[in-house]
Amino acid sequence: MPTIDPRIDAYIAASPEFAQPILTHLREVIHAACPDVEETIKWSAPFFQYKGMLCHMAAFKAHCALGFWKGALLFPELEKESMGHFGRITSVKDLPSKKVIASYVKLAMKLNDDGVQTPARVAPKTARPLTVPTYLLDALAANKPALATFNAGSTSFKREYVDWLEEAKTDATRLRRMEQAVEWLAEGKARNWKYEKC
Repeated sequence: MPTIDPRIDAYIAASPEFAQPILTHLREVIHAACPDVEETIKWSAPFFQYKGMLCHMAAFKAHCALGFWKGALLFPELEKESMGHFGRITSVKDLPSKKVIASYVKLAMKLNDDGVQTPARVAPKTARPLTVPTYLLDALAANKPALATFNAGSTSFKREYVDWLEEAKTDATRLRRMEQAVEWLAEGKARNWKYEKC
C-alpha cells in the first residue's frame, strides 16, 4: 500500500488547472517505480523519500518542475542544477515516457540504497559583484521602510531582488516587478518570502 500524504492531494488540487494532470501523472509514475516511496511536504512543495530524499515536484504559475535530490549524479551533463531536471513542463507531453522517468527513479533509489552522498557544492572563489540598478535605488529612495529593509539585507537578499528585476524581458514587466518589490520590502519581506518556513 503506498504511503500517501493528504497534503500532496491538497497541493495538487490548489495548483493551476494545467498543472494538475502533470503532478498527478508524476506522482503515479514515482509510486509505480518505487512502491516503498513516502510522501511529504518540504519547502512548500511535494517531496518523495526512499531511504532519504529521492525527488520532488512543483507547480508554478505557467509550468511544473520535476527534480531529483541527487540530480548532480544522475544528470552530470547539466552544468547548473535548477529546480527541475526536465525543463519547464507545461503538459504531460513535455515529459519523457513513464519508462524513462521510472528508470531515473530506480537509479535514484539505488544511490540511496548504496548510501551514495551528493557531492558537496563548491562555492565560487569570487562572488560576482552586486550592482543595484539606478531605477531601483530611485524607487527605494521614495519609500523609507523599503529602503531600510533593502539596506539591512544581506548581499544574497539584495541579489534576489536585483536579479528578479534584471531578468524581466520587457519594461512593463520590470516596472510591475519593481512596484511589487518596493511593496514587499516595505513590509520587511524577502523576494521569496512565500517559500520561507513559518
